[in-house]
Amino acid sequence: MMMPWLLSGLGLVILLLAGDALVRGAVNLSLRLGVPTLIVSLTIVAFGTSAPELLIAIQAVADHAPSIALGNVVGSNTANILLVLGIPAILTGLHTSECDTRQSYVFMLIASVLFIALAFCGVFTVWSGLILLAALALVLGVAFREARAHRRCGCEAGDDLEEIDEADPDMPYWRVGLYLVLGLIGLPLGADILVDNGTEIARTYHVSERVIGLTLIAIGTSMPELATTVMAALRRQADVALGNVIGSNMFNLLAIVGIATFVGPIPVKPTFLEFDLWVMLAASLLLVPFVFFKQDITRNWGFVLTGLYLAYMAAVL
Repeated sequence: MMMPWLLSGLGLVILLLAGDALVRGAVNLSLRLGVPTLIVSLTIVAFGTSAPELLIAIQAVADHAPSIALGNVVGSNTANILLVLGIPAILTGLHTSECDTRQSYVFMLIASVLFIALAFCGVFTVWSGLILLAALALVLGVAFREARAHRRCGCEAGDDLEEIDEADPDMPYWRVGLYLVLGLIGLPLGADILVDNGTEIARTYHVSERVIGLTLIAIGTSMPELATTVMAALRRQADVALGNVIGSNMFNLLAIVGIATFVGPIPVKPTFLEFDLWVMLAASLLLVPFVFFKQDITRNWGFVLTGLYLAYMAAVL
């Protein structure tokens, strides 16, 4: 009976290592593009750390366990805000008053409302996926225009990007490529191991796939975001921390389910509509004072966010 748990742990370790490799490769590749830290955090770093969720969702739908895919997305978004921001805030505090993430945060809220509206259709189909991917394309288009404007003004991103833990402006291209390859190979491998054994645990202990997705798998696939955010907090890079969370949540909502619908439909169980989706939206709204009113996420706030997440886990279990 211990083997599924041990293999699930192995899958999480592989996902962590592969996610870290992918982020390192992506960030150092972005150094050649000359874009600012916040945009890199909202796009490349955020999307790289969300890659485990994408592979988990695709594998879960392919294995006829769509509730794991949906639970992973909803659970990861809740964990990203309450846990991934809460723990670094407890460690050092996050000086979010220095960040201007209002536009990207509004995009995240719009993505959340759109996702919930489509969920009330009862099932995410290919057409739902196309709508979500179209919204993602709009968000990426805005980020691309901002990056081009930044480059046209003659600003340099190099010094700023060096403050990201994974950035090394002198890293050779072969090493960048190696990180990317290791990440792209390790992520599907870890996802396959984790989904297979997470499903086995659910069936053995008569726990629903929704609960496994919202807890074990959601926390596990949020580990890359947590590792990146903790390092950003320790290096006093609140823009990286907050940008990573906001970008990851947008990617989770718009890209992961959007792409997974091409593998198969994703039914939405009533419990998601009655409870989990609203918890996700409420967690997102908790960021309003930090984004719009220039408040820091202090240690006290860190304890509040982490406590709320533990209360949510208790309610789910």
